[in-house]
Amino acid sequence: MTGVLDKLEAITRREVLSALRYRAGFALELLGVLAEVAAFFFLARAIGPGFRPDGVEYFPFLLVGTSFYTFLLMGVSIFVDTVRQAQMAGTMEVLMATSTPGLTVLLLDAVAAFIGRTFHLVFALAAGILLFRVPLVHANFAAFLVVFALSLAVAVGLGMIAAAIQVQTQKAGAALWLFGSVTALLTGMMFPVSALPPVLQKLSWLVPITHSLNGLRSSLLRGASFTDLAEPIAVLAGYAMVLIPLSFALFARVLRSARRNGTLSLY
Repeated sequence: MTGVLDKLEAITRREVLSALRYRAGFALELLGVLAEVAAFFFLARAIGPGFRPDGVEYFPFLLVGTSFYTFLLMGVSIFVDTVRQAQMAGTMEVLMATSTPGLTVLLLDAVAAFIGRTFHLVFALAAGILLFRVPLVHANFAAFLVVFALSLAVAVGLGMIAAAIQVQTQKAGAALWLFGSVTALLTGMMFPVSALPPVLQKLSWLVPITHSLNGLRSSLLRGASFTDLAEPIAVLAGYAMVLIPLSFALFARVLRSARRNGTLSLY
């Protein structure tokens, strides 16, 4: 365990040093996040205060939905990007042949990338709260942390499955693009799911990110209790318990197959 933590510290230090080395690029990324938050604010103002999806003001609804949706989707794509970059650099076989198990290597790289994405998420929420007065006075932070942790677990499971697809087919990027396009429609990222036709509402219920956004919005913007959040918490916990072991086993199997076939570094 100590060895894994040491490796995580080294990888995290690498990411931090890389961000410091390219400070101008990092600053531009934050300006881009700020511009997106401002765009959401003015969009909500143009629509007017009469539109209150799920009983909350549209700007907080939009800010929380888009920020966390982007974070979770990027969390899934992190795993694909890690594998693809190693394949393109020709280091995939080397990384997967070290004393550290391949699954652990992928998870360590993903955790370091998650840290960077978390900073962007916190910056977006802070900008909304401090600059555009998003009210969080009734937030239930304990419930929020539970929903957020379960959502992260689901994102990791989906990411590992996507990474396995990348190793097996080298085409996970296209599948991930399709997944992002469909879930952007179904999960209620920018509008309430109730606006969808009944058939799409039923499909929406099957997407875990839908329950993530419902739980995160309810806990942050309405102060929903654990009782109120029983359904999204139960659904997310169910998905996490299935996806985590399934995705880890799938990635390990695909990795062994790619090693035998000599296709590990193909891209």
